[in-house]
Amino acid sequence: MDEGSIAPGAAAGGPISHTIFRLARIHSLLAGRLLREVGLHPSQELLLMALWDGGPRRQTDLGAELGTDSAGTTRIVQRLEEAGYVRRRPDPADRRATLVETTPAGAALREHVERIWTHLEELTVGDMTPAEQGSALAGLLRLERNVLATDPCQELGRRVGKRGLTRE
Repeated sequence: MDEGSIAPGAAAGGPISHTIFRLARIHSLLAGRLLREVGLHPSQELLLMALWDGGPRRQTDLGAELGTDSAGTTRIVQRLEEAGYVRRRPDPADRRATLVETTPAGAALREHVERIWTHLEELTVGDMTPAEQGSALAGLLRLERNVLATDPCQELGRRVGKRGLTRE
């Protein structure tokens, strides 16, 4: 580790975990700043991405796919609905369930979100070579698999795996 990223003494036994925590926090702040340019907050774009890729979904399935609880999913959907990017309607196959789908305004955001994610990637990798980027991605995916294989993450791993977040 370089001098600017020394972990506190209590985290000395977990320098990789501490670095992941710091990086995730900083990356999330940067993503949030970029997403605000189009009026989104972090996690809202992930729900939209799921709808863009898979079409209308049950709200409970979206929550499972994103790894959020029911209340968190409801908050994300409500905010996107208030902004006019998604709408909810009863599921014709099960009137007790709610389907979430993008609106034309939500579909129009796709190009902007793709541009933001491309920019976020550029800022994240900086001057890394393609080989370094590939090695970093492989290492991150391996760490993800390690964590998902732990007992507390077994259920989360099954849900996250559906979206291909662990793909290589």
